[in-house]
Amino acid sequence: MNRTALTTHNDFQWWLMDMDDALERFLAILPPQVKKKLDFSPSSLSTLEAWILDKYPNTPAMLESDQSRLVDGVARYIGETFRKSLGGRWDIQLDDPKFVYFGVPILTGFEEKPTPICPLTLATASADRRTGKYLRTILENIRNLLSNPS
Repeated sequence: MNRTALTTHNDFQWWLMDMDDALERFLAILPPQVKKKLDFSPSSLSTLEAWILDKYPNTPAMLESDQSRLVDGVARYIGETFRKSLGGRWDIQLDDPKFVYFGVPILTGFEEKPTPICPLTLATASADRRTGKYLRTILENIRNLLSNPS
């Protein structure tokens, strides 16, 4: 997967410190009619996903090296929307190269859900699934799981 490599905890700390600026850079390149609807609410994920589906015909198009910064912005927006809605915190795993999300920022810290959420894979999966409601459905399903643990 072509993306900016996060290979150390210092890289990850820099990535976190750049969050607000990176999100502003991402939002600044979006069409005004899209940008004005992105307020980090669960419903805004539908707007973002519609833009993803319009911009990318498939997942491989998102994974082109010249798209890495843009896709990072998409993943950051998804992650912050999930974090604001569900809680949790950003984390990264750098000690086990066999870990499925090795070197990729994830959301963790959900009491009832020990499985991490990877916004980058949610972004690319939305381009693959092409439903237009994938991201919001995932967020709502996780919210339901957290509020109704069995």
